[in-house]
Amino acid sequence: MAAAAPQPAIVTADLFNLHPDVVQVCDLPLHQFGKPLSCFGPCETLSVFEDHRPVLRVLQQPGAGRLLVVDGGGALRVGVLGDRLAAIALKNGWRGVVIIGAIRDSRGIDALEIGVHALGTTARRGNRETEGRAGLPLRFGGVTFTPGDWVYADADCVITAPRELALPD
Repeated sequence: MAAAAPQPAIVTADLFNLHPDVVQVCDLPLHQFGKPLSCFGPCETLSVFEDHRPVLRVLQQPGAGRLLVVDGGGALRVGVLGDRLAAIALKNGWRGVVIIGAIRDSRGIDALEIGVHALGTTARRGNRETEGRAGLPLRFGGVTFTPGDWVYADADCVITAPRELALPD
């Protein structure tokens, strides 16, 4: 599986202006990592707590231009994504990863052509093994992320819509 072709840059504020009755704006203070200024695509979801293994299992599957939204319970103690997993995601065609939790290896992720948004960073890796729950609607930051909905992310925020949005000219 090859990495997805580059996307045009988007600005979430412009998308909100064009589609104010369609988009939901995530109210959490997410930080942007990775080379692209923005990323967007259909949503896949995963719920985990302090375990990177469920994230790895999902990212080893073909991404087909999707973004993985991970509800890590807001935990900042343990990173659930690092540069190795981000590189696997890129290789398998994922556009990005949004994590309500922590990442690690942020400088390594910054060198990759994949969008990553997270609450924070840490050096700690988890030792506890969990199953994780994929494919369920997730609610945080005033937004419901449903598999198949579209997610758009840039340095300002993450937004979601029930369908692909027309991009500004």
